[in-house]
Amino acid sequence: MTTRTGGQAPRATSKLAFMRAGLEAPVAALGRGAIGFASGFGRFGAFAAAVGRAVPSVDVWGRLLVLQMARLGVASLPIALFIAGFTGIVLALQASYTFTGAVPLYFVGTLVGKTMILELGPVLTGLALAGRVGANIAAEIGTMRVTEQIDALETLAYDPVAYLVVPRILAGVLMFPVVVAFADALGVVGGWATSINLLDLSTAEFIRGLRLFFRTFDVQYSLIKAASFGLAVTSIGCFFGYSTKGGAEAVGWATTQAVVVASMLILVLDAFWAIALL
Repeated sequence: MTTRTGGQAPRATSKLAFMRAGLEAPVAALGRGAIGFASGFGRFGAFAAAVGRAVPSVDVWGRLLVLQMARLGVASLPIALFIAGFTGIVLALQASYTFTGAVPLYFVGTLVGKTMILELGPVLTGLALAGRVGANIAAEIGTMRVTEQIDALETLAYDPVAYLVVPRILAGVLMFPVVVAFADALGVVGGWATSINLLDLSTAEFIRGLRLFFRTFDVQYSLIKAASFGLAVTSIGCFFGYSTKGGAEAVGWATTQAVVVASMLILVLDAFWAIALL
């Protein structure tokens, strides 16, 4: 009888330890995640302060700004226009399907215009450019970091933040609204072309619906969101690229993180501007 009791005690103790370990693991993981988030937020704050200190160095980044505007903005127009054009087509068709027998068909113009300008134009363009621009920046600067090219810039008495980061961020803030403006316009044109060719709707009726609830603030709102998206995408891409440590695997990780975080931040900013301005 004593032997049986003595055998049960170690089993009970090990079971209790196993349960305790099972409860502690999620809490420990949550704690590590919180510490990692706070550490990353602190590193980004220091990075943002370094960018702020580098902005006055116009002689360093000034001659690179136009090049970055062309690379980040002009080169991004094809993918942005492609997405916007087909989005306008789909919006017109879905609006026609939804409104049939319920409201006048000219409200297709209203839906296409409002939805493209206020929401889908800037958000879809921002998400597409988060993949194209954010990944490009993170991979480029991350490769320069792991191959010690950034260290070489410091050796040559160049401020790497002013040389690499500032022109990309400024180019993003300046060019994202331009790209989004073209995307908004082409989305509306795509909806108009679909309406007059595939739907029983004339140009005059489409324009009537487009003008029905149009406000000039709609365009301003779209461009404000686009500028904030440009700041977010380029800042996050530069941060993860500049913070890269290791080799090719680290560059890949930084690129992936830049796209994921920038995409999430775009959605957060989209909700923020809707609450703040609408």
